[in-house]
Amino acid sequence: MPPQDGGLEPNEAPALEQQAQPAIENEAIETPAAEAEEGVAIDDVLSGRFDTEAEAQPDAPAAPPKRVLAPQAEQPKLHKVLAQAGMGSRLEMEQLILEGRISVNNQPAHVGQRIQYGDQIKVNGRPIKVRIAPPPARVLAYHKPVGEVVTHDDPQNRPTVFRKLPRLQQGKWQSVGRLDLNTEGLLLFTTSGELANRLMHPRFGLEREYAVRVLGALTDEEKQRLLDGVPLDDGMAQFGSIAEEGQSEGANQWYRVTIAEGRNREVRRMIESVGHAVSRLIRIRYGAMLLPRGLKRGQFMELGERDIRALGEASGTPERVLRGAREPGLPQQDKPRRGRGDRGRASGPRPNRAGGPAPAEAPRRGPGASPWSQRGGQGA
Repeated sequence: MPPQDGGLEPNEAPALEQQAQPAIENEAIETPAAEAEEGVAIDDVLSGRFDTEAEAQPDAPAAPPKRVLAPQAEQPKLHKVLAQAGMGSRLEMEQLILEGRISVNNQPAHVGQRIQYGDQIKVNGRPIKVRIAPPPARVLAYHKPVGEVVTHDDPQNRPTVFRKLPRLQQGKWQSVGRLDLNTEGLLLFTTSGELANRLMHPRFGLEREYAVRVLGALTDEEKQRLLDGVPLDDGMAQFGSIAEEGQSEGANQWYRVTIAEGRNREVRRMIESVGHAVSRLIRIRYGAMLLPRGLKRGQFMELGERDIRALGEASGTPERVLRGAREPGLPQQDKPRRGRGDRGRASGPRPNRAGGPAPAEAPRRGPGASPWSQRGGQGA
């Protein structure tokens, strides 16, 4: 069933998975940017800086040559893994392969075949357990524009976020929640299903922060109702915080809101429940991660090891899931970025020095409630 309004935002549902990808590399055009100290904040949205930096300028120089996603470490060869498991010598394992007595994922193996974590190996029809370390979790920060859907295969042929992600030699990208068709901003992807599910689970309470433009100013009573909880078709919902920001723009007023769960179009439905409509919705933070300033719409950057560890700690993800067998990937900067919260700090990704779509600045301390709150889910 196609997602409503371009994408659901499940609360405890499994992470959306991209279908298996061929073991080739994908190219992504990435514009260079100066090293930065801040990430996107509500002030950037109000001043227009967010829109200016998110779009390529007409007089900007031509894009640099495409950079190919760095390959992951080579996967081990089947005969070597079996020999290390005590099945026999490497030559003996190669002979068994030639005789058709070994299969991988129910397909006949071949000499020189490489295998990866999760492959099912059988010798003479009997399953064999071998030790293959899972690859480390990789995480992308993606700047989703309006008009893209967070699904791999859209029946309506609308643009999907997955078409712009780099391909992997092993594994696949899974979205951490979703944003609907008309919502823009920060969207995280990871190769680890366990990390994705923990980042979405209400138990760990990763807070989401949005810049919301509302048609008509909210009264104090309406804001209090949104903080106390409003009834929706699928249950009660409430904001963790709501603050009026800047001057009104005609009939529109900007607000900064935080929410620690996410259901289908939840932020929009909450605003509608008190008699107003959302005219623009931008996610600028997910848990500890802030949308990197300078990251253009439709572009991604890979998070460094420290940023991934910060997400893992916030979501209670085991170290074994995060580390795996650390291997080379996109150029990374591992020094975390920090944001301000009432009870904790938010970190953002460092820009890539090697030509990635590095943000012009890294996250500053962002106002509002703590990213390490007690609730969870996806923002709307």
